Amino acid sequence: MKNSSIVSSIILEAFYRMEDFKYLYFVIFLVLYMFVLFANTIVIFVIIINKVLHNPMNYFLCNLAVNGIYGSTALLPPLLGTLLSPSHEVSLACCKAQTYFLHTYAIIEFTILSVMCYDRYVAICYPLQYHAIMTITKVYKLIVFSWGYPLVVFALFFILTLRLTICQNRLARIYCLNFYLVKMSCENTYIESIVGLFFVVVYTFPQLAMTFYSYGHILKICFTATKQSKIKALKTCTPHLFAILNYSVGCFFEILQSRFDTSYLPFETQIFMSLYFLIFPPILNPAIYGMSVKTLRDNIFRLFASKNRMLPLK
Repeated sequence: MKNSSIVSSIILEAFYRMEDFKYLYFVIFLVLYMFVLFANTIVIFVIIINKVLHNPMNYFLCNLAVNGIYGSTALLPPLLGTLLSPSHEVSLACCKAQTYFLHTYAIIEFTILSVMCYDRYVAICYPLQYHAIMTITKVYKLIVFSWGYPLVVFALFFILTLRLTICQNRLARIYCLNFYLVKMSCENTYIESIVGLFFVVVYTFPQLAMTFYSYGHILKICFTATKQSKIKALKTCTPHLFAILNYSVGCFFEILQSRFDTSYLPFETQIFMSLYFLIFPPILNPAIYGMSVKTLRDNIFRLFASKNRMLPLK
């Protein structure tokens, strides 16, 4: 692999527009990061220590929480450091590393959500065979697929970007993504663009197919089911549908901003749109599932209630 980039660092120009309120932004992003860590760690901890929660859906939810911490950590600590840096500059190596981490976070999130679709499909369409189908071995395989497939497939594509010679050192964003790295190259990137489209299909088609297949069958069951069964199915799927919608809105914002000119929008709106899919799913997923799934909610409340009882009286 060649390493002949003309530049060795990238200036993230969007930070210059945050100078006047950089300490306010710093506090906001720090609080958001602390909340992501706290909320997702609580979900992981409660699921691990309570055997009653050891079922396929909660195993997938636990991995969703781990991925939320993974993505937020790839984004927010570097963002906080660059925000306070006088030059708002990051090394090219760090920019490339962040690109890999953020893209794999996004694909892993989508993959876990699609696997959770399949779990809901089995639970609703084959309730009596659910435990026979969703064995612990199958759950482990789905979890390995959820992490291994995105990490490996994106790495195969990202090799093409790593080989490019980067000759521009200014990026009008607050983090690095592959699309912008390719645009900053001084080489002809026609092949990378074509291969990139192919890989977009490769690392999204299985998830889309699983999602549409699962919910297609769930809808088919709902059309012929009793009113009580429809209500139960809706209650089972609602948290997951909210999680998918939340993630999809964030991805739409990022696609809109990266492919089209959004300079006419207020700067704060642009920042919000660029950060939505990286911050709000890890923030809202614990709330969505923590409040909607009764057994998880009860165990979280019980955890805090037991801690309060242990506090000494003043």
